[in-house]
Amino acid sequence: MTTSDELVGIFDRIRDGIQDDKDILLLEEFLKNSNNQKVLQVGNNIINIADGKDIHIGDRTYYNTDAQTIKAVIQEVLTELLHSINPDKLPQENYAQANFLSQTVNEDLLEKSNLQKQQSTPSILPAITQFEFEVITVDIQGIETKRCLKQADYFIENLADGIISQMVSIAGGKFQMGAPQDESESLEDERPQHIVTLNPFFIGKYPITQAQWRVIAKLPKIKRRLELEPSCFRGDNLPVERISWYDAQEFCERISRETGRKYRLPSEAEWEYACRAQTSTPFHFGKIITTNLANYCGQSENINSIYHQQTTEVGSFLPNTFGIYDMHGLVWEWCADYEHKDYQGAPLDGSSWLNDGNSEYRILRGGSWDSPTYLCRSASRFSENASVTDKEFGFRIVCS
Repeated sequence: MTTSDELVGIFDRIRDGIQDDKDILLLEEFLKNSNNQKVLQVGNNIINIADGKDIHIGDRTYYNTDAQTIKAVIQEVLTELLHSINPDKLPQENYAQANFLSQTVNEDLLEKSNLQKQQSTPSILPAITQFEFEVITVDIQGIETKRCLKQADYFIENLADGIISQMVSIAGGKFQMGAPQDESESLEDERPQHIVTLNPFFIGKYPITQAQWRVIAKLPKIKRRLELEPSCFRGDNLPVERISWYDAQEFCERISRETGRKYRLPSEAEWEYACRAQTSTPFHFGKIITTNLANYCGQSENINSIYHQQTTEVGSFLPNTFGIYDMHGLVWEWCADYEHKDYQGAPLDGSSWLNDGNSEYRILRGGSWDSPTYLCRSASRFSENASVTDKEFGFRIVCS
């Protein structure tokens, strides 16, 4: 019979990446004694001992990940299992193991386990309502030529402390992604242009704000700790910045666990489709951008330009025809995709491009408060190491 000390030893060796066949067999023996199966399912978690060699946990495959994460998941699942089994039906030794694990598994894991059980069934989508907004079009001098009222569907995600997230409905469709050869100041990494077909999705009406960030950053961690106040420029309705790609991923995982809905970073194709809003001009309002239309580094363009030299509150400028704000300038927004030098071989279905590229670098879109005009175009692309934080880097989320 596997003892609690032996289990701890197994976990420690898994943590250090030095487990052997005997460890796998001992863990398999423990699982078989617990429910007489090689495949154990507890809530949303599955541990599968395959042919006495491999350990598969949940719906993820762990390739060269840190073993501490694997150890934590195993501890969590076994703890949940042992607490759910009637102690009267367990041998005394197994009951001692249950007591031991309940004392040694840290509070974060127990809290995470409870949240997973609470969120095992996805929540019903909140009520879809409509909002009304103005959209403008400008000529090549940046002068307004048209203004009209539009409506869009959205739902409200209630977070905590009166903070909400507004998610705008984007209908599926086709669009031409990338920049044509004759687009001024376009670059070769924005080509070749290609037709992409997307399924419907919801995207944040605004970039994630500092108030929204704090609500989620206070929740129990999943993979990494989040700072409550990471931003250089402070304000509840300012976009959160100085966020790495990994930080944005952690945010998405926490809000998904909290709400029961799957939130994630947009694919690069989803971002550009949402930004263009059925336009083909460099900007969704026309061929030119001015500081009356977005927050970017426009101080040298003309005497009437305003260079804010920092972020402004989300929604300070008019949205595009989809009802989405701040897609040009304000903060660079992380996407899920790997860095690629151009669009040769890019997916045509709107999915994230997660192969054949540089996984250490991820895509950012939209430009920022400190970006020149050409970097704020709908087609403009930028990439950075996923661990880098910068006062120009923020993000918005997608739910599909």
